[in-house]
Amino acid sequence: MKQYKRSDRLQAQILRDISQLLDSRLSDAAGGLVTFTRVRLSSDLRNATVYYSFLGSEENHQKVIAYLDREKGRIRSEVGRGLSVRHVPEIMFKFDPSIEDGIRMEQLFEQIKHERDRQ
Repeated sequence: MKQYKRSDRLQAQILRDISQLLDSRLSDAAGGLVTFTRVRLSSDLRNATVYYSFLGSEENHQKVIAYLDREKGRIRSEVGRGLSVRHVPEIMFKFDPSIEDGIRMEQLFEQIKHERDRQ
């Protein structure tokens, strides 16, 4: 049986809890699709960077940023209830452009394919 580091288990738990907690709240406020992609914990487990992606307008993305910044303390306390740790990590949200980049690359591949088919 493979042994997992405690930080790996905590990262997975935080990601799962934040995704469940914010799924309904952000879908109402965002006006777009918010997906939490990964969590990175510091080596002392005191800081968590939560990466998210957003598909929607820039105006709605700014609303998501404002919401996450405003509610980060409440999110931390709610997530902390489900964790069995002495210190609940401070949460910082950071935009992850990988999904947008993937969609952009897929569109470019389709465009190249379409141009090759016309030749």
